[in-house]
Amino acid sequence: MKKTLSAITFIASAVFASSLAFAQATPSAQQMIEQLKVQPVPDAPRRTRSLRNLSVEAVDQTADATPPAPVVKPSLSLQIQFEFNSAQISPVSQQALLNLSTALKAAELSASKFEVEGHTDAKGNDAYNLKLSQQRAEAVQQFLVYQGVAINRLMASGKGSTHLANASNPLAAENRRVRIVNLD
Repeated sequence: MKKTLSAITFIASAVFASSLAFAQATPSAQQMIEQLKVQPVPDAPRRTRSLRNLSVEAVDQTADATPPAPVVKPSLSLQIQFEFNSAQISPVSQQALLNLSTALKAAELSASKFEVEGHTDAKGNDAYNLKLSQQRAEAVQQFLVYQGVAINRLMASGKGSTHLANASNPLAAENRRVRIVNLD
């Protein structure tokens, strides 16, 4: 009996410690706003010149064709916990989603549209992971809508295990996440 009680106490304190660590790692609504805001691109310094000695020359565009820099959209990855093998959001993740809903309703982000991406680890087959990640993205979308975020600002998409956060360890927990991408 004493061994059983101490084992239960150990398990309960481990669960509490992991919940506390998760809660401490949850970014605030303001931190989420800063992460998701579209940052203005600084203008290059402008110089003016006289057009008095202007001459026009033909330019070979293939010789100096550099591809444009890829556009990086502001995004935020959250370790949203779900019940095993389901799209039921775990209570430990509620605060992160409440902070996210507050951030998305803030004036700085109120005109933006967002993609809610669901991601899984590589355990299981690809078709199942894709379906589960879609269901989880939709669950987060529904949570945000219930908290007052307009549904026309949110698009849910499942990515399965196609974009692993930790490709060197396909089964790692950080691969099971929800990513919010500013589409503006």
